[in-house]
Amino acid sequence: MKEKTSRQRRSPLEWSVRLILAGIAAWLGYLSVMQSVALVLPDSRIEEAYALAPNNGHIAGRLSQTLYRPNASEADRIRAVAIARDALHHDPTAVEAVATLAADAFVRGNQAEGERLLAYSQTLSRRDLRTQLMAIELAVARDDIPGALRHYDIALRTKKKAPDLLYPVLTSALTDPAIRAELVRTLGGQPNWGNGFINHAARGDADPAASAAFFRALQIARVSVPDSASVALINRLLAAKLFDDAWSYYAAARPGSERHQSRDPAFTSPIEARSAFDWTAINSIGVSTAILSDPANGLFDFTVSMGNGGLLLQQLQMLPPGEYVLEGHSTGVEQAARSRPYWVVRCQTGSEIGRVEVPNSSQTGGRFQGHVNIPADCPVQTLALIARSSNEIGGVSGQIDRILIRPTRSRAPERTAS
Repeated sequence: MKEKTSRQRRSPLEWSVRLILAGIAAWLGYLSVMQSVALVLPDSRIEEAYALAPNNGHIAGRLSQTLYRPNASEADRIRAVAIARDALHHDPTAVEAVATLAADAFVRGNQAEGERLLAYSQTLSRRDLRTQLMAIELAVARDDIPGALRHYDIALRTKKKAPDLLYPVLTSALTDPAIRAELVRTLGGQPNWGNGFINHAARGDADPAASAAFFRALQIARVSVPDSASVALINRLLAAKLFDDAWSYYAAARPGSERHQSRDPAFTSPIEARSAFDWTAINSIGVSTAILSDPANGLFDFTVSMGNGGLLLQQLQMLPPGEYVLEGHSTGVEQAARSRPYWVVRCQTGSEIGRVEVPNSSQTGGRFQGHVNIPADCPVQTLALIARSSNEIGGVSGQIDRILIRPTRSRAPERTAS
């Protein structure tokens, strides 16, 4: 009852004040909502964001950067500069606006003003990508490689979209030994973008020989190179027919590899990412294969269904010209002669230069051997296991637990037949 009486006694002035305060609160709430909406709008809708919050310095700064692009018209540049100055009037910490004014100063040839604004922008924030790009350009113009890479590092650490823009530029610069050396030092600090860049350099469009030199320098500096990146680079070198470069890098990545013989004869190496220089198992319709690596009892297992055949296993070679022995050991191979698998050595051109049949494993204790002559005009070869088609219901199956091609003048330790 008292509350009702109190409401009746309020004067018109009190009601007016209350209405005004409610209106102000509603207006402030509306402005807050508009600010929040404007802040989350992407750069593709920055004009809408600016219309919703024209007094927000950071939104205005973002608009100024969008307008002040390399191919912008003079009218857009004039508008961008005006918006940037207005943004700083509302918020002196609007780093995007400072970056726009710095870019404009450099375009107008006012180097001192550009550098002053760039330094101020760096003081405000290291997260503005345009600021770091200008700092990179300034360092490059001064031939300051460490300085340029320092700003690359900052940009790549702080901006998710920076790799798309900067990785291609960095990989194209790997042809410069000085840049390679400084980049190796940078990656020695284990930045969060290191592996991403290494993988890009392995697979990108840059000169694969320069990427190989870079990777070798990383290995010397004890900076880890993922196996998948090494394999991708080796395969790119091979695709570019840079065979010597590919072998040099492979030999450095796989210590103990020898060019004059095949590798991993007993399938002991637990390799996850395999290059063409490693044993590669081939699976296809009706063909199931697997390399079962083990330090003591590694083997290659294959099963080929009836009526199927083809490539089972292969390894790229770069054997020097001369006489070679191809030798190995099988288990589980029991087929008529017309259906037994065989080893073949082919030149890169596709011509066959040697073939060794795999006898039934019950014969000669499963051992097989043959001779191959590598001619001088065949610097790159492929050693492959081929399955013949079988009419037997069970198809063809078996295991190879040793395979090696070596010069006839050397002897390799034999593996006891099981």
